[in-house]
Amino acid sequence: MLTADEILEKFNEYLDGLPYDREPKGLYEPVKYVLSMGGKRIRPSLMLMAYNMYKDDPESILPSACAIETYHNYTLLHDDLMDNARMRRGKQTVHVKWNANTAILSGDSMLVLAYRHFLECRPDKLKPVLDLFTETALEIGEGQQYDMDFETRTDVTESEYIEMIRLKTSVLLACALKIGALLADAPAEDADNLYKFGEQMGLAFQLQDDCLDVYGDPSVFGKAVGGDILCNKKTYMLINAFNRADDAQRAELTRWVTAKDFDPKEKIAAVTAIYDKVGIRKVAEEKIEYYFAQSRKYLAKVNLPDERKAVLAAYTDKMMTREN
Repeated sequence: MLTADEILEKFNEYLDGLPYDREPKGLYEPVKYVLSMGGKRIRPSLMLMAYNMYKDDPESILPSACAIETYHNYTLLHDDLMDNARMRRGKQTVHVKWNANTAILSGDSMLVLAYRHFLECRPDKLKPVLDLFTETALEIGEGQQYDMDFETRTDVTESEYIEMIRLKTSVLLACALKIGALLADAPAEDADNLYKFGEQMGLAFQLQDDCLDVYGDPSVFGKAVGGDILCNKKTYMLINAFNRADDAQRAELTRWVTAKDFDPKEKIAAVTAIYDKVGIRKVAEEKIEYYFAQSRKYLAKVNLPDERKAVLAAYTDKMMTREN
C-alpha cells in the first residue's frame, strides 16, 4: 500500500501533467491557473486511499481522482465569484485576475471536464460512478442555496445548519470515498460504510472549521480569525449562541449582527466574548467529537484488516488535528 504522501505525490504529478491544449486559451488558462494553486487535495486523496485499501494499483484511477478535484475547484471558483472574494490560497481569484464572465465560463468548463475525466473509468463502473457523482453535485448545489437562504433568515435552527453543511461539504468527501471503493470492486456494504464514514467526518471537519474561525491560531489555521463573525455567517457557533444567550446577551448579539458601521476588531472581540460567556466553544467541541466518533464506527464496520485501513484512519485523524 502507498502512504498518504506517496498518494498525494502521484496525484499532483498526474494533475500537473494534464494538457490544456484546446482553444481558446482565454477559456482554459483560468482552469489551469485554478488547479495549479495547490491545496490539500483531500478529496482525490480519499478516493485513492479507499481504492488502495482493496487494490494495489491506485494509479489506474487517477483520472477519476482528477475528476473529483476538478469539480471541487469548479465549486470554489464560483463560490469566490458569489462571495466577491479577492484572494484564494494567497493568489488572486479568477474573477479578479480576469473578470466575472471568464470565471463563470471557465468554471462551467471545469464541470464538463470533471465528467470527461470520469469517462476514463472502467466501462462497467461508469453508470454507478456517474449516478453517485451527479446526485452529489445536485446536493452540493442544494447546500449552497440553503447557505444563501440562511443569510437573510434569523430563525435558522441547528438541525437545518447541520443538513446544510452535510450537503455543501460532507457529501463530496463521502462521494470520493465511495467512488474509490466502487472502482476497487469493494463489497456494497463496505462502499456504503465508507460513504457514511466520509459524511460524518465531513460534519466534524466543517464544525471544526467554524470553531477555528473564532478560536484558531491564524498562523496555524491559515487564515485570519473572525471572518464568519464579520459577515454574520449563520454558523453552528452563532446559532447556538442565540439559543443559549439570556435576554441581554441576545440583544447585544442582535445589535452586532445588524450593525452597519462597526470596528471589525471590536465586533470580533464582542461576539467572541458572548460565545465565551455562554460556553459555545465547549458545545461545539463536544459536537465535533460526536461526529468524529460516529465516523470511526462506520470505518470499523468496513470488512478489512485494520492494517489495510491504517493509512486512511491516520490521514483523517490528521485532518482533525488542526491546532487552535
